[in-house]
Amino acid sequence: MKQEITIRNLEDIDRAAAEFLSKIGDNRLVAFYASMGAGKTTFTTALCRQLGVTDPVGSPTFAIINEYMKADGEPMYHFDFYRINKLSEAMDIGLEDYLYSGYLCIMEWPENVGELLPEETLRVSICVNADGSRTLSWESSE
Repeated sequence: MKQEITIRNLEDIDRAAAEFLSKIGDNRLVAFYASMGAGKTTFTTALCRQLGVTDPVGSPTFAIINEYMKADGEPMYHFDFYRINKLSEAMDIGLEDYLYSGYLCIMEWPENVGELLPEETLRVSICVNADGSRTLSWESSE
């Protein structure tokens, strides 16, 4: 079943993040597919706020991965695979350990490691609309 959430503007992003978290259920692997500047990191920051992360949240473009602590004491991982050129680079950071940890993994530029992503990865597209709003869409099994 196709799911969609529209983010009207930046003031609407926290509402959209809360709705998204309520709709994804137990999915722990979330891959965001979008063009440069579409808002992947901005939306991830809003998700972190909803999860009670108090650490500074930013793009892990150079570090590839940032770890944050959620309010419930569990870690979550934020990946940016933009600079990954070979699958071996992702393997070198221990990607499989993170993906199979059972903790929330948010991924930007997942197409660069697509072959390594488990089948159960929730693949979410972010589309920039003509009016500047964003639409998140994904297929759910519900």
